[in-house]
Amino acid sequence: MMRAFLVVMDSVGIGGAPDADTFFNGDRPDTGANTVAHIAQACADGRAEDGRSGPLHLPNLVALGLGQAVRLASGDAAPGLEGAARGLWGAATEQSRGKDTPSGHWELAGLPVPWNWHYFPDETPAFPPEVVQKVCDLAGTDGILGNCHASGTAIIDALGDAHIRTGQPICYTSADSVFQIAAHEEHFGLERLLDLCRGLAPMLHEMRVGRVIARPFVGVPGHFTRTANRRDFAITPPRPVLTNWVQDAGRRVIAIGKIGDIFTMQGIDEVRKGPDAVLMQHLHDCVAEAPEGSLTFANFVEFDSLYGHRRNISGYARSLEWFDGEIGKVMRQLRDGDLLCLTADHGNDPSWTGTDHTRERVPVLIAGAGTGQIGVVDFADVAASIATFLKVPPQGPGRTFL
Repeated sequence: MMRAFLVVMDSVGIGGAPDADTFFNGDRPDTGANTVAHIAQACADGRAEDGRSGPLHLPNLVALGLGQAVRLASGDAAPGLEGAARGLWGAATEQSRGKDTPSGHWELAGLPVPWNWHYFPDETPAFPPEVVQKVCDLAGTDGILGNCHASGTAIIDALGDAHIRTGQPICYTSADSVFQIAAHEEHFGLERLLDLCRGLAPMLHEMRVGRVIARPFVGVPGHFTRTANRRDFAITPPRPVLTNWVQDAGRRVIAIGKIGDIFTMQGIDEVRKGPDAVLMQHLHDCVAEAPEGSLTFANFVEFDSLYGHRRNISGYARSLEWFDGEIGKVMRQLRDGDLLCLTADHGNDPSWTGTDHTRERVPVLIAGAGTGQIGVVDFADVAASIATFLKVPPQGPGRTFL
């Protein structure tokens, strides 16, 4: 029996989304954003030399067809990513009206988002009074800090000291449908933060806010750092998704990274968490140990969280090169009959204006299913294809490309 490994390279977009002109970073539309191509161009031009040097070097992803996928999706050149593809490759277009984590992952799992998400306005205060009051009631405080759109690291640096002094949680949002609460693990308490987010989530989910995110941090003023104890409290998908299809067929489903949070553990038997280096070891372990007929569904988030939002081209390039080396080892571990599918959930072009995600197509790179081009497909086709490969009936709108 076959095994499938679905790996989401968070934010590794390849440009070309046909509706990019309707998505914005500030006043600038996302038209022309291209995460991979612009990183490759910066590397080739010597503009990404912090901790690395020279053209972007991704031999394993190139062998799967990344360079061709970039050109197919957008027509853009990606210097250094030329070379013959030995995998099955293509690009995917998202249909959901979002460029965020839940939209991308739900649709990759076979469920285009069936509603419009609620987004908080980019103004201060950003949150309605009844939401602020609910936070205060749950936290036992007389106010909150922030109440605005912000970068997570920047707002902790700016308000962490006041948070420690007052005990008030730091609440902020972004262009995503999200309500984030940052609090110090020692002064506020990690479990107290998780309880606060858990208690607030039902109210926000009724408003169609996709996620309430706990953002714990540690340290002292001037030296605050976020920890790996982030927790997402997401809306439960309203219909069965790929993980349910596979689990309901009696197969094991293993989630690596934030997949368990994104799908509120629907259809998931086991979760393995940690920073990306630890997640990669989990992936190696699953390739070595996962049972026949299983699905391993992984998300590697640090491309997005550490480098895309912070517009750090060198850091993003380093992360891609690290991932490429590790995924090459994973590919060499695969058994006969295994399928590895690499894709992404949206873009986050580190060369772009602003700090938000960018609306892009994403690569679909497959090892274990022959060679050739699948063309431009829908996100939901990924779920249909994985299910078909595992001989599980697809239940969503996607069509298999295998």
